[in-house]
Amino acid sequence: MESLERSARPDAAPDSDVILCSRARLARNIQGYPFVGRSSNQQRLEVLLLAKKAILGAKLDDTMLWVELNHATPRDRQLLVERHLISRHLAASAAPCGVAVSGDETLAIMINEEDHLRMQVLLPGRQVGSCFERANQVDDALERGLTYAFSDRFGYLTACPTNVGTGLRLGVMVHLPALKLTNELERLQRASRDLNLAVRGFYGEGSETTGDFYQISNQVTLGEPESQLLAEFDQVIVPRLIEYERAARRSLLEKDPRQLDDRVQRALGVLSRARLLGENEAMKLLSRVRLGACLGRVPELTAAAIDRLFPQIQTAHLQQSAGEAITNGDLLAARADLVRRAVGNAI
Repeated sequence: MESLERSARPDAAPDSDVILCSRARLARNIQGYPFVGRSSNQQRLEVLLLAKKAILGAKLDDTMLWVELNHATPRDRQLLVERHLISRHLAASAAPCGVAVSGDETLAIMINEEDHLRMQVLLPGRQVGSCFERANQVDDALERGLTYAFSDRFGYLTACPTNVGTGLRLGVMVHLPALKLTNELERLQRASRDLNLAVRGFYGEGSETTGDFYQISNQVTLGEPESQLLAEFDQVIVPRLIEYERAARRSLLEKDPRQLDDRVQRALGVLSRARLLGENEAMKLLSRVRLGACLGRVPELTAAAIDRLFPQIQTAHLQQSAGEAITNGDLLAARADLVRRAVGNAI
């Protein structure tokens, strides 16, 4: 049972058996301009140029990439979505908008999404505190070149009332296959509502759950200081999520390890032999294999190796690898080939 009490491997990110990644996001708006939903294209363009000047002038990262999404191809936009660097909402926008991305992709600043600026720090495993610290530094650096919309009474003003106050959203991407298999997931979702947590799919707001992956974040920021939000989320809520899932994994191992192994090996068998794979099917099967890897039932594979596959099996990444747009049938075949090469040695 030792593997349940730590990360999937000694050199893995903290608690990465359950927490794939952590995120801190700050929503800010520029004083003197309407919220994005009320802005004209000219006003959005002015905000975009102001943000670009502040971001590039702050020298946040030596390899910072600036992308004006109006000039980006549909595939490039989708690549950014698949890497969790922009939202699907921003990718679909026809108005002036953009994103700045650090070279290591741990920092992304969206411009003209729901708010003028959304600063996101994304780190592997359980690193909510480090995400918040970095986001706070970025926020301070940008505020030296921008004047934010701020109320002495309410705090930072945002387009959505749930973000008013600190504008801080803390989140983790969790893998909860054992809670699903033991029929405990509904109880967790009820508890999340009681704790004012948002539970979303793999790509955040408006997306469906796939492969037993969920984004869980705080939902209320008004009236609570950042330190309190961070302490409650990182020191109370996230450890509770981790323990719920690990307890469910222990239950699976104790009650019927053969059934668990059967689920994992069946998934592995399909992945290592399939010639055509849909995206949802691949995510579901890789989720089961990832569970087996975290529990030491598939010693040839690590959770980290499986995690690297998740963006690679998405449509835009496969098209990029092919160097051209490919048909749906070729996509299914390319995905199957990629996964088969990655997991074949585990059979």
